[in-house]
Amino acid sequence: MNGLLGVGNPRLGDDALGPVFARAFRADGWCCWNGSIAPENVVSPIRRTGVSLLVLLDAAEMDLEPGAIRVLPPDRLVSTGGFGTHAPSLAGLAGYLSTFVPDVRVVGIQPLSCRPGDRLSPPVRAALKRLGAMLRAGAVFEKDGNLPGSPP
Repeated sequence: MNGLLGVGNPRLGDDALGPVFARAFRADGWCCWNGSIAPENVVSPIRRTGVSLLVLLDAAEMDLEPGAIRVLPPDRLVSTGGFGTHAPSLAGLAGYLSTFVPDVRVVGIQPLSCRPGDRLSPPVRAALKRLGAMLRAGAVFEKDGNLPGSPP
């Protein structure tokens, strides 16, 4: 069984991509959790499920084209200093989850706008559709790098 934990603030435009995807994505062999701004609150359900692969999905400022998707090594995650419990601790959360989940991957999508009140931007919506299709197709992605079909 695979799992996906969507992280982000649903009120900040493209930062909502993790929670939006976690609520909408359905596929055989996948469980999803909406971690929103407090992903630590779903650690116990994740542990009880016993997933072997867990994808943490969040918006990530990577100086790339909006909608670019990358697998980010947890040791290279840097806080943007924004408000929210996951801002300073996503790397720590990934590290903790890896103590009982054999394979934890952090997937970031480059946002266009994270302004309060904005909706998901078209490039991020397209990226989520690509990501969903890849996960449904059983795409295996490297622990560090871009995913097939992602903008450079």
